Amino acid sequence: MNTKEILEQAMALKPVYRLIIIDGLLRSLDEPDPKINELWVEEAEKRLKSYREGLLEAIPMEEVFIKS
Repeated sequence: MNTKEILEQAMALKPVYRLIIIDGLLRSLDEPDPKINELWVEEAEKRLKSYREGLLEAIPMEEVFIKS
């Protein structure tokens, strides 16, 4: 079965079943990538180490999230 046939069959479904398929497809795209997570952990650890060693200046939350 090719992509066009799959889409045609999906379009013939009741809206609730199409929604279930859409939800499942979107969730499959949103799965965390372990390698990217590992890289972010390493970056966070480097930043924390730099902060603790006084090499990185912190910005107060109030300055980052300025109230409008």
